[in-house]
Amino acid sequence: MTGWEPMFVFFGGLAAGAINAMVGAGSLITFPLLLALGYPPVIANVSNTVGLIPGSVSGAMGYRRELVGQKSRLIRLCFAAGFGGLAGGVILLAMPSSVFEFVVPYLIGLACVLVVLQPAVARRLERRAIPARPRRSEVGPALLVGVFLCGIYGGYFGAAQGVLLLGVLGISLNEHLQRINAAKNVIAVTVNLVPAILFMLIADVSWPAALILAAGSVLGGQLGARVGRSLPAAALRAAVLAVGILAIIRILTD
Repeated sequence: MTGWEPMFVFFGGLAAGAINAMVGAGSLITFPLLLALGYPPVIANVSNTVGLIPGSVSGAMGYRRELVGQKSRLIRLCFAAGFGGLAGGVILLAMPSSVFEFVVPYLIGLACVLVVLQPAVARRLERRAIPARPRRSEVGPALLVGVFLCGIYGGYFGAAQGVLLLGVLGISLNEHLQRINAAKNVIAVTVNLVPAILFMLIADVSWPAALILAAGSVLGGQLGARVGRSLPAAALRAAVLAVGILAIIRILTD
């Protein structure tokens, strides 16, 4: 990277860290940014996954108060998410890069649709009657399978996986939305961490890009967890959607 590119990557990581803590679509900022800087799609994807791990951890820590009492549940869910993430990462590396290059516009399009649908998911969860203590905290087979499938998607691509997780968790758990969001952040860390370890061991990672993304995403994760709720959600969502559409146009016209 030369000139202003490291600064763009840093602020992209900052924005992605904040968005991941709040919504879960930060990769729609950083993945297209790396593409725009000339990185091949698979290298951009694996570098993005590795670089955003510290930001995901930062965002999850910012929601630590909402995680109280969820330890047993999260251990089981993270096992399912981790295996799913590993499967997604293996699929990414085992398939020819041309396959990823072909499907990535459709994956970005799916991620954009999920970002648009996210408010409806959130409203549905808010309308549910929430008791002082959750009536149902067990983790059944359907929830484990759902989280596993989300993990496969996250390990392979990852953009907007948080929206998928919010939906799956919201259907299965009778909890406050903020506690579900906190659980989503921890599960997303696992989904990203497992394939990231695989990528670091055997894939071609652009370490300059990954490290700069990491620095920005750590700060962004804290900002997203602490002050992100005061930002206009519609404006944030519109910006993420615009970036995704521009990325699709760039890839299809490249």
